[in-house]
Amino acid sequence: MNFEYGENQKMVADMCRDFAEREITPFRREWDETQEFPVPLFKKMGELGLMGVLVPQEYGGAGFTYFEYVAAIVEISKADGAIGLSMAAHNSLCTNHILTFGNEEQKKKWLPKLATAEWIGAWGLTEPNTGSDAGNMKTVAKEDGDHYVLNGAKNFITHGKSGNVAVVIARTGETGDSHGMTAFVIEKGTPGFKAGRKEDKLGMRASETTELIFEDCRVPKENILGKVGEGFIQAMKILDGGRISIAALSLGIAKGALEASIAYSKERQQFNKPISSFQGIAFKLADMATKIEAAELLTYQAAALKHAGKPMTKESAMAKYMASEVAVEVSTEAIQIFGGYGYTKDYPVEKHYRDSKLCTIGEGTSEIQKLVISRALLK
Repeated sequence: MNFEYGENQKMVADMCRDFAEREITPFRREWDETQEFPVPLFKKMGELGLMGVLVPQEYGGAGFTYFEYVAAIVEISKADGAIGLSMAAHNSLCTNHILTFGNEEQKKKWLPKLATAEWIGAWGLTEPNTGSDAGNMKTVAKEDGDHYVLNGAKNFITHGKSGNVAVVIARTGETGDSHGMTAFVIEKGTPGFKAGRKEDKLGMRASETTELIFEDCRVPKENILGKVGEGFIQAMKILDGGRISIAALSLGIAKGALEASIAYSKERQQFNKPISSFQGIAFKLADMATKIEAAELLTYQAAALKHAGKPMTKESAMAKYMASEVAVEVSTEAIQIFGGYGYTKDYPVEKHYRDSKLCTIGEGTSEIQKLVISRALLK
């Protein structure tokens, strides 16, 4: 396995790094404090191909692989985890669900708008009472002629308010039946479909998170992805790939915290020496870098399997679990290296610290990743 960045990866990483320095870093504190979801930024990202990284060029996307995708998310997330999260959710969940399971007509209808960020995408699986237990969802879709009528609510939905289109999983069969749920594409403005409360979050504050509410929402049958009853199975497959993107998001946050820590430790003087010269600090940096390296190798292993079309449920879970926990550990140590200044908003590590925690929760908690891994081991 070649761990060197390929030409495309390097090009994408360099482009994202330059873009982030110019368009994200100067504004991240303002977006964080106001909880603004900066839609114009994502339009610019769409122009660069970052909102359709995996979408083939025939549908308006960049046509890259998971290798370039991971590199892009890492660089964006080093600057701002919230922007990296929204980029990941748009690409891996909504857009990729349509790309993977949509028919040709559906792909031509929605992918060009999503890949260019003309439209922002959302994806709805989680409900107020069904997080990890998604199979017991209460949002119901009942057949009515050439439509299905949806009633219920989803929560913790990225881009639930600002999104132009959402892929929504609803129950069309019996509760708990893994073949009793169906995936629907629902456009903004559809009667009976609206956004609910926006969450006031600890971190990832520039990434919009809201409820989705369905009240007698009529969705035409041509908006069903795949077959009726396949929605939950589809969602689990989409989450396999999505976990690679959350691993990349975690890596970006951890790398951002490490880079800030190295720079600060060289500048900060105590006892007439830079604090990097003290073993207590130098060893922290060594531990942080080693953990990041291990998480990165796991992430690219999962990406390589995904690229080769091989099973990678266990490997993507391992990458997501390891990288997300490392992001929390590294950003915690970064605060410690910065000392009192790390606890202030004048330096970026407190934001890395707040943003990192979501990575151990979103797209399957660390505990769920352990469940996935252990089931694979014991199969």
